[in-house]
Amino acid sequence: MEKLEVITIKNKSALEMTISNFGATVIGLKVKNAKGEIYDVAAGLKNASDYLEPPYSNVKLFLGSSIGRYAGRISGGGFEIEDIFYKVENQNGVHLHGGENGFFKKFWSIKEVADDRVVFSYQSQNLEEGYPGNLSIEAIFELTPENEVKITYKAVTDQATLVNLTSHVYLNLNGKGSVLDHELQINSDFYLDVDSKLIPTGKLNKSEGTTFDRNQKAKIRREDFKGFDDTFVFNEKQLKASLSSAESGINMNIFSNQPAMVVYTPEKFPDLPFSNNNQFGTFPAICFEPQNFPDAPNKNHFPNSILRVGESYLNEMIFAFTFK
Repeated sequence: MEKLEVITIKNKSALEMTISNFGATVIGLKVKNAKGEIYDVAAGLKNASDYLEPPYSNVKLFLGSSIGRYAGRISGGGFEIEDIFYKVENQNGVHLHGGENGFFKKFWSIKEVADDRVVFSYQSQNLEEGYPGNLSIEAIFELTPENEVKITYKAVTDQATLVNLTSHVYLNLNGKGSVLDHELQINSDFYLDVDSKLIPTGKLNKSEGTTFDRNQKAKIRREDFKGFDDTFVFNEKQLKASLSSAESGINMNIFSNQPAMVVYTPEKFPDLPFSNNNQFGTFPAICFEPQNFPDAPNKNHFPNSILRVGESYLNEMIFAFTFK
């Protein structure tokens, strides 16, 4: 049995993050606002061991987890690399977040620990969940003196393979209630068109005049808001997205080197042992997942998703906190 380990890192001012080696999972992110009040802004369970057993193990929430080998959905039950078809676990033709036993269910090794930084590593074996190549991954969690949470994923392979890693942290800047009164901005002019299974059709839709136009900062609660489980294509602006709460006075800016971001807002959380005693409401949290386009392996005109021998995969995301 592999050993469950939990690491807490802090910076010198406002941030404290707790991460488990099971799924390289963020189980808490405490943020101190301008008044010195502390908010746990990342939805998490009471104990790290709760992630290993029911009721949590019965639901697919990916709460705070690191996602791979391919985040998002892949269609057709697999993909081709160099004329070889690789079959992957799927339900009704949809492969989600790396499969039934993706990286979110693996014990990662702790490679390095400092006060404000921890590095996890994982070796994904050839044909694990159907993916070719032995893949060596690092997940780096860092809290900077500027109150930034930096999450970095790196990977190298010994055979051409697919890689699309991301973090699946659910955020609520009040630590409870709903995010409907949070203010949101996403610098994106297009979103991915999807079918009834949420698989991209290959078309990019213009956001202007739709529920996906979030270029002006405004409350999530809008007449046309029914919830997101969608891919926003980033535009050229350096700031990718922003979220703030008037109640806690916490603002969070998102920066990314990825072409897109999946934004997910569950309408309700399942009944789980949350650390805030489940004081969540309707639309309890928002999940920002910077990544490549879902189903890019099966859409030739989407950004390249194949990592080859001698190349390095890099996904850098920054969640920068400021206080009103």
